[in-house]
Amino acid sequence: MDSTAKTVTDLLAKLPELKKEIQKVIVGQDEVLDEIIVALLAGGHCLLEGVPGLAKTLMVRTLSQALALQFRRIQFTPDLMPTDIVGTEILEEDHTTGKRFFKFNKGPLFANIILADEINRTPPKTQSALLEAMQEFEVTYAGQTYPLDRPFFILATQNPIEQAGTYPLPEAQLDRFLLYVKIAYPSREEEIQVLSNTTGTKKATIRPILTAAEIQQMQQLVREVTINHDLVQYAGDIVRATRPDDTQVTFVKEWVRWGAGPRAGQSLILTAKARALCKGRYAVLTEDIAAMAYPVLRHRVLMNFKADAENISSDQVTEMLLKEIKRPATILG
Repeated sequence: MDSTAKTVTDLLAKLPELKKEIQKVIVGQDEVLDEIIVALLAGGHCLLEGVPGLAKTLMVRTLSQALALQFRRIQFTPDLMPTDIVGTEILEEDHTTGKRFFKFNKGPLFANIILADEINRTPPKTQSALLEAMQEFEVTYAGQTYPLDRPFFILATQNPIEQAGTYPLPEAQLDRFLLYVKIAYPSREEEIQVLSNTTGTKKATIRPILTAAEIQQMQQLVREVTINHDLVQYAGDIVRATRPDDTQVTFVKEWVRWGAGPRAGQSLILTAKARALCKGRYAVLTEDIAAMAYPVLRHRVLMNFKADAENISSDQVTEMLLKEIKRPATILG
């Protein structure tokens, strides 16, 4: 085995270790952890939705410890200003010359993993301050551009209840999130284990598994995972079928107000590649596309009033589309 192949093998072997390390603290939530790791490897950001008390903050903090990355939590509130997250200039004085000058004081956005807690509780002006960081991995202040350290990973949370005093995320910002991950209540057995683990004196020690450099290597590896052209077409067909004006699928025309754009197709292929790599494969299967379709399309398919009245969700539309769109016959999975 040459050195390059050995490096790849060693990196892939660390992925199960990473998840195992996080599970020292986080009980259950296997699918959520898988999707967060997929988003990290694909180089995108995650929007997490779950009711209070489901360990969203703890999950992100534990992930940052297992990755040996700099972590910052930003609590989004109605009075939070863009400068509170990006940073601001402060007036300083050179004690040698007596001259005064402005120095940029970096905000909490300058870290590797950012927990944007309750992002929908801050006004659009502050939410929009994240857009440049999420897309360009840099921020601009007073005409000066400041690059952000890589890897750069935003995990934003929002509460599906208590919508009073919230500001729904604009579609343009939602589209910047690679995945929209829903966190459900734990099972009875998992909840009992949580109660047992968190009410005693024992505290788990998290050891770092991956470095920043190794994560960037894996993000490059994801792009090198092969995907059959038939699967590229399959992913494109799924995305195109979500558009009411561009499909012959009856239920889409009936329930969908606005479909997913090309970024959804890019996200679907990239996350399918990352999922394949997490499974120890160097090629995408149909099952990878199907599995990632839900968190990729969940926030990009906008339902109309009729769907809301009939309690039809975007996940249900995705499920029906996966049955409707013909799968490639030559690809296993």
